[in-house]
Amino acid sequence: MIVMHLAQINIAHMRAPKDSPELADFVAAIDPVNRLADAAPGFVWRLEGEGPGDFVEHDYGDHLVINFSLWESRDALWDFVYRSAHLGVLQRRREWFLRVAEPYTVMWWVPEGHIPALAEAMERLELLKAEGPTPRAFTFKDFYDSSEAAWRPAAAEARK
Repeated sequence: MIVMHLAQINIAHMRAPKDSPELADFVAAIDPVNRLADAAPGFVWRLEGEGPGDFVEHDYGDHLVINFSLWESRDALWDFVYRSAHLGVLQRRREWFLRVAEPYTVMWWVPEGHIPALAEAMERLELLKAEGPTPRAFTFKDFYDSSEAAWRPAAAEARK
């Protein structure tokens, strides 16, 4: 049996530069929230900045904050996002980030041991925007379990 992990990426468009007073509370919360994630049951991996509290460096624009991680299960990710101190930061997101009409978070299954590249994660987000939820790109609301993962083409075709 192949063990699968849940990959997720979440992007946010900052309202102000990261060193501005408007984002000070968010910036101060980065390291504590990352430490909380690292210690959370079911946490596997996350893309990290250069040092504690640093933003992840990327080529997608200075205004974009990226969170990219792997989890053992949907429940592990859900518990971290909605049943830990992370929720307090999440509830303040409108203070720090712009509302966007398009999807800003996506999930997909990867085989245990595979660490997707950031480019793959951004491609999955674009796939969700273009096609809506599929076994290859989905959300908590429109979730696909690992038995329906895109690495099994027959499952993806059967779902259409």
